[in-house]
Amino acid sequence: MKFNQSNSPSAGASIASDRPKPTNTPAQILTASVIGTTIEFFDFYIYATAAVLIFPSLFFPGSDPTTALLASFATFSIAFFARPLGAIVFGHYGDRIGRKTTLVAALLTMGISTVTIGLLPTYDQIGIWAPLMLALCRFGQGFGLGGEWGGAVLLATENAPEGKRSWYGMFPQLGAPLGLLLSSGLFWILLHFITQEELLAWGWRLPFLSSILLVGIGLWIRLSITETPEFAEAIKKDKRVSVPVAELFRNHKLSVFLGTFAALATFVLFYLATAWLLSYNVKVLQIPFKDALLIQIYGSVVFGLTIPFAGKIADRTGRYGFLLIVTVLIGAFALSFGPLMQGSAENEASIYLFVTISLMLMGLTYGVIGAALAAPFPAQVRYTGSSLTFNFAGIFGASLAPYAATWLQMNYGMAYVGYYLLAAAAISLLCILATGPKKI
Repeated sequence: MKFNQSNSPSAGASIASDRPKPTNTPAQILTASVIGTTIEFFDFYIYATAAVLIFPSLFFPGSDPTTALLASFATFSIAFFARPLGAIVFGHYGDRIGRKTTLVAALLTMGISTVTIGLLPTYDQIGIWAPLMLALCRFGQGFGLGGEWGGAVLLATENAPEGKRSWYGMFPQLGAPLGLLLSSGLFWILLHFITQEELLAWGWRLPFLSSILLVGIGLWIRLSITETPEFAEAIKKDKRVSVPVAELFRNHKLSVFLGTFAALATFVLFYLATAWLLSYNVKVLQIPFKDALLIQIYGSVVFGLTIPFAGKIADRTGRYGFLLIVTVLIGAFALSFGPLMQGSAENEASIYLFVTISLMLMGLTYGVIGAALAAPFPAQVRYTGSSLTFNFAGIFGASLAPYAATWLQMNYGMAYVGYYLLAAAAISLLCILATGPKKI
């Protein structure tokens, strides 16, 4: 079945058949794109795990458990508001001086912020300064990730052979499930060697400090590659603009708006299936922490296996029709929240079914969304444009998802968490339709 034979973006963003040849090998390109996003998402998810299980008692100890959890989720959301700022700053330099240098700077920003979290004193040691410093480091994580994702997607897609943009564009997306697998797996392994009390006392610092090793590997790989051929051509022909973000909002603001809300369901679904579900399993269903992490690990595998499938199918059928169908399926799945999750810790099968379906759908939408968000923008503003749309979607779709779902579940019941996802899917569907096949 063919939805749309052409995945080519608008005329300004289309790739000429005689575009310059890549100077990096496919292995270099794809490894460099996936290693950075893996590290960035590893850093991001160890915070998400700690925000549920560690930070409420160490950084917000004066509140009741529910208030402390909500306060911890509030610091979690700070990063999503920092991400558009990172997208503007790193996007500016990515569109002005190049993808490679900017990606190295974004990786360092994220890595330094994460390692610093592992060194922070707690509330008992320095009082109110502890959560304030935690919030500042979380801002740094979001700022770095805001510049990482767009550059990694462009590193892959601007080096892609003709007709393989979705396939190449899905490689940076693999960083999300790999980062989730590594972060959940590291906490799970730690609990096999130390007690939960030791984890709270000092063990929680180890995942944050271990990031320095991953960053070192990422820098070594990133420094070995050359600039993307499309950006090199833009330099050669002097097509760069002096202030990319101004050009973006002058001539491409509709693409930014539609891209932001086209990705809304992607973000809401993911953070319901990960950060919120982990909290619900541990705090509400009283599932042991190790078992809840095992569910996360299983989900990351399902997520990761589905992404390559999405990239392959979308190159054959067209991203537009593929995204439409997946978004409709997300909306249909939202109606199952009540029946699937109104159980108990003993009803393990329904929890695993929920994780399987949600993260399978997540892999299908996430595997394609990177290439889809980059497609409408010409090379001279593509770093800024794709990064901003992705990170604006993070603000509206992800920053409040764990907080909102926790509040809805406590006050109205599980079905209303599903209605929340259903509303996001409806908005995304309308924006994909409005964007049209030629720009996705």
